[in-house]
Amino acid sequence: MITPISEIKNGGRAPRKLHFVIVGGSLGGLATGIALKALGHDTTILERSPELLHDQGAGIVAGGHALEFLKRYNRCERQAVAVRSERRQYLDNEGKVVHKVDAEQNMSSWDLTYYLMRANYDGLASPYCDVPPLDPSHGTAVHLHDRTVTAAQEDGDGVCVSWHSTSDPSRTGTLTADRLVGADGPGSFIRSLFCPGLERTYAGYCALRGTVPEHEASPAAHETFAHRFTFYHGPGVQILAYLIPGLHGAVEPGQRLINFVYYTNFPDGSPELREILTDCHGRRHRVTMPPGLMDPKAWARQQAIARARLPPQFAEIVCKAKKPFAQAVTDVISSANEFLDGKVVLIGDALAGFRPHTVASTSQAAFDAMIYADYIAGKVSREEWKRQTMGYARFIQKRGVDMGERSQHQQLPLQEYIRDRDEASVPITDEVFPEWATDI
Repeated sequence: MITPISEIKNGGRAPRKLHFVIVGGSLGGLATGIALKALGHDTTILERSPELLHDQGAGIVAGGHALEFLKRYNRCERQAVAVRSERRQYLDNEGKVVHKVDAEQNMSSWDLTYYLMRANYDGLASPYCDVPPLDPSHGTAVHLHDRTVTAAQEDGDGVCVSWHSTSDPSRTGTLTADRLVGADGPGSFIRSLFCPGLERTYAGYCALRGTVPEHEASPAAHETFAHRFTFYHGPGVQILAYLIPGLHGAVEPGQRLINFVYYTNFPDGSPELREILTDCHGRRHRVTMPPGLMDPKAWARQQAIARARLPPQFAEIVCKAKKPFAQAVTDVISSANEFLDGKVVLIGDALAGFRPHTVASTSQAAFDAMIYADYIAGKVSREEWKRQTMGYARFIQKRGVDMGERSQHQQLPLQEYIRDRDEASVPITDEVFPEWATDI
């Protein structure tokens, strides 16, 4: 039996309760907090947003690790957490199915997953699910909004974390933690402290995203996307769509949403890139244009392009989206997942920002949280935790880059794109990907 990390500096006596400060209150931070508090440790999440995170208008492909996480830690009595897709299919430019394969996948939404995690982490009530009863064996769970972390320094056996209020920078404070977890996304501030000079790089294209209520789709569009994971590829263009839960996580037919992700090239520094990332108030966003802020003129231009370039079913849902948003596709990966002899750890997107083609960011967050908790509990060794976490990050990050370069910057036969998608759906295991065995 491997000695739990909480006993290593406690003379081998009864497990010592640790305090973890987690920077970032989205899915990765919540997953880590849930897994650690279930071990009896105390956790504090610092989220920079001044208020409760809102629906991001995004779908999530709930892969094996995400479902495993919910099976292990979800204590809410909600039955359905996803909409099942039964087939992957590919359209030609006229909207005809040119390839299909039976393949079951589970599609959820960012907001349902977020509120499920909040209910399990700190008991936040919402229309999405009931709050589970307190478990006396769990550690305390504190979730603090309006906290922008400004520094993290080694402090004896722990870490001192400094912050200021996002809404009022004159209000400041500090927290002392046994361990600090950076779960603050691809633009991670925590990573920047320990990997100076490592920056996200733009990949040359953006993901335009949005949703359309299922009942607003035409019969042809509904037939195309209902319980189907549907794709179209063209020169410099890729678009996909699937059903996700609707308002408050509704999964009943007619109440769900059709979610699309539309990849299209915008050269770095081009007027087109500047336009799509400049909001209706004239503010230029670096990476993400949030829902509701898209300049109507910029979106009207994209709708016209969609009508000219996409199959009619896809053009329809792009044109019917009420609150589209845009994300510049970027690459970043850290060379290590721990610093200060393990006192600082990177989780999920903060460790490696995957391109969205991999549909693996949520699974990465779940995987990283579960195996880190197993390491803290003494179920896996430090070496094994690092090997698996870094192996996952390196393999999927590279696979995403390869998929993106092929789909956006090369003109390949449809079968090549199908092969990429088939590979992306393979369950991630040590046996399937021997690259995990490489040195860390």
